[in-house]
Amino acid sequence: MKPAIKIEKLSKKYIIRHEQQEKYVALRDVITSSVRRAPGVITRLSKGRGSNNPKLEDFWALKDISFDIMPGERVGIVGRNGAGKSTLLKILSRITEPTEGRVQLGGRVASLLEVGTGFHPELTGRENIFLNGAILGMSKAEIRRKFDAIVDFAEVEKFLDTPVKRYSSGMYVRLAFSVAAHLETDILIVDEVLAVGDAGFQRKCMQRMGSVADEGRTILFVSHNMGAISELCSRAVLLDRGAKVADGSVSDIIGQYAKMASSGAQYLERDINDRECGITAIRTLNSSAEQSSVFDLNEPINIEIDYEINERIHGFQLAMTLARNMVDVLHTFDTDQLGIVEWAKPGKYKLRHCIPPLFLKAGSYSISVAHGTPSKLMQELQSVVQFEVEENSVNAGDKGYRKERPGHVITPGKWFCEKIL
Repeated sequence: MKPAIKIEKLSKKYIIRHEQQEKYVALRDVITSSVRRAPGVITRLSKGRGSNNPKLEDFWALKDISFDIMPGERVGIVGRNGAGKSTLLKILSRITEPTEGRVQLGGRVASLLEVGTGFHPELTGRENIFLNGAILGMSKAEIRRKFDAIVDFAEVEKFLDTPVKRYSSGMYVRLAFSVAAHLETDILIVDEVLAVGDAGFQRKCMQRMGSVADEGRTILFVSHNMGAISELCSRAVLLDRGAKVADGSVSDIIGQYAKMASSGAQYLERDINDRECGITAIRTLNSSAEQSSVFDLNEPINIEIDYEINERIHGFQLAMTLARNMVDVLHTFDTDQLGIVEWAKPGKYKLRHCIPPLFLKAGSYSISVAHGTPSKLMQELQSVVQFEVEENSVNAGDKGYRKERPGHVITPGKWFCEKIL
């Protein structure tokens, strides 16, 4: 079977222009300079700080990438901002040409890379469905056959004869995705644009992409939402700084991405200076109250947070989010047990949250912390501390909560079974 997408040694280079900065010239330098040099200096000042000879730099958005995608595969492309994900999709969508290498596509491609891709703002929703379908290579008969399904999915029937320039971003996305997903293309490419839609529409999109894949069509999906990647995709490719870092199962790739995204996170210690309040330290402690970043499955995990308040704050509260593979596992407030909103007094404070043993499954976890009041976010620290949970003292190989199985926590609930016949 031939690949639906074949990428061979693909590279894309851009030229970055850096304006050279003129050396600062004081007024006294101009005045005291010789008559011969003064006109030249004044001329440079009058032209501002820019230079007529900018420095040019080569920037490789993609460098020597190769992999194949077979028909019917659902592949997620993950990586940090600037990894080259969008550049790759633009090349596959024929929006831009590669500098080196080549791409072979086994069929018609539908792309949704940004809000309103392939739409003309002056045309109505109805006209844009036919225009976009024609751009994708569909005949008028094919578009008419799918027209009602496209409109029903997008939920824009009331505005079908309104120019799309008057649509909200959500309406734009609903219609654009509906066109791309319903027309009979072989390959569907979707970028982060689905984040614009509301939660209900995003669920519909995920279901639709799943059914599209079940029909044997190929899906290439880019998202920072690892939950969506896990739900939709059967395989993932990790990019970093324009290079392919890894290619494999979704769980393995998300795990590598999580470690990469939090690789700079360490135990935080800082001064708040003159701020009204702030977090000064975050650390994870084992059962012996020693700082650690590795814990056994059967060991409690203590998360300790120091913060300082310089002035009275009404309703001060601190929230901690624990994530595994970029997916939130739990979210808790330090005021969860309080029945009333209190005034926080100036001073230095220490919080400790204990995660009991046999609660978190084995894997890599990151901690994010935020604080403020119910109406105001004062500080938010994303993935500032990371730690590992390992299966050392517990043989989880025959357990439902072993690392490779779905889910992030080990339920404290128990099953009770009785024979009724």
